[in-house]
Amino acid sequence: MSFLSLLFGGGALDPDKFEVLDKNAFKAAIRNKKVQLVDVRTAGEYRTGHIGKAINIDFFQGSDFKSSFEKLDKDKPVYLYCRSGSRSRKAARKVLDMGFEKVYDLQGGYMQW
Repeated sequence: MSFLSLLFGGGALDPDKFEVLDKNAFKAAIRNKKVQLVDVRTAGEYRTGHIGKAINIDFFQGSDFKSSFEKLDKDKPVYLYCRSGSRSRKAARKVLDMGFEKVYDLQGGYMQW
């Protein structure tokens, strides 16, 4: 295992289950739809601004993170974002390990929104 894979949490994410979308594709995907949109930043970051109907599930809250995701539908896509894209990629790995079928990540995170 390389240093980078240790640092960033393992190998590549399965491209059939994980996809990074640019801002325009992400906006189009969540527009006018009832989607599972999750902001994985801290509650403080979320309060400073967030995307539309996103729910806040803080990546750093361990067991709360897991139990909150267990309430979501694993058969429906999850749209994730964080501040810059790093946390949401780590969150995607955890969510996929929990059995979710498809995860989309906002490229560059909320900073690019």
